[in-house]
Amino acid sequence: MKYKKRDKALILLADGTIFYGKSVGGKKGTSFGEICFNTGMTGYQEIFTDPSYYGQLMVATNAHIGNYGTNVDEVESGSIKIAGLICRNFSYEYSRVNADASLEEFLNKNNLLAISDVDTRALVSYIRDHGAMNAVISTDVDNIDALKAQLADVPDMNGLELASKVSTTEPYYYGDENATYKIAALDIGIKTNILRNFAQRDAYIKVFPYNTSFEEMSAWNPDGYFLSNGPGDPEPLHEAQALAKEILERNLPLFGICLGHQVIALANGISTYKMHNGHRGINHPVKNLLTGKGEITSQNHGFAINREETENHPDVEITHVHLNDNTVAGIRMKSKNCFSVQYHPEASPGPHDAAYLFDQFITNIKK
Repeated sequence: MKYKKRDKALILLADGTIFYGKSVGGKKGTSFGEICFNTGMTGYQEIFTDPSYYGQLMVATNAHIGNYGTNVDEVESGSIKIAGLICRNFSYEYSRVNADASLEEFLNKNNLLAISDVDTRALVSYIRDHGAMNAVISTDVDNIDALKAQLADVPDMNGLELASKVSTTEPYYYGDENATYKIAALDIGIKTNILRNFAQRDAYIKVFPYNTSFEEMSAWNPDGYFLSNGPGDPEPLHEAQALAKEILERNLPLFGICLGHQVIALANGISTYKMHNGHRGINHPVKNLLTGKGEITSQNHGFAINREETENHPDVEITHVHLNDNTVAGIRMKSKNCFSVQYHPEASPGPHDAAYLFDQFITNIKK
């Protein structure tokens, strides 16, 4: 491996705490965002391109990042969505039969700043104790006061609407137009593998922009409606909430994942809140209260729905709970053809314990 120049770099947290590292590939720059960590041991390319991570500085807890390279097919959107990468050991060389490029090449193509040689165990431990917060990563290590001033102007994730930043601007189709079922999907940060899962179940999907009205979606005459995952605070998504209410009033088949799950809760008068850290990884334990079975799940969210309000809602039933902290991981409506989950049943790579939820939605459509 040829020598890679590695300039000094730092991570400055909103509370003034500083961690040091080296820039990957000698790339210089500065990037701001909310810092968070993912506990997955694989799937870094999918994580980096997941729209739900838009605007976030990602700390990888796996000690080695880049060792299996990248593959053009292993993306969840058309570009990298994280604001920056923080890792312990960055692998410039890679080894995998079906890899087509190094991670360094992939990051450079997407102009992403990455920092390695960071004590990520100490950093993650600090974030766990003090919560997710805004941060900056930079190679401008001699101008900390200026970085602090710029960081103070970065908006907080609480109350921040980001779906419009990642949503499609025009409707598009996915799958076989001769498929048995038609699903109208609201793109508030949709992952490509969700579309793949629907298409594998004989569905043709039309994906609509984040602010689409019920009239526009229903004009396509779909058999069911889907609200996708996505980034940011769900509360400002008033148009998506209005759409969910319209669908529910007509008792049409409705399924929501992650941000879509939160939108459905808000449409039912259940509030959401920003979590201390959120859940991000492919190893989160969930219990299905309907079957009594446990599921290992892929999760990526920094907001959750209010459990007490959900338990007191006369028409909403909790179907899944997160076993680490007892937060609500899934709901269904008692009088409507509607259910949603806080996690990602389309996980790739990752556990496939929850793939049955796509089958459940198709069954609901058949009804």
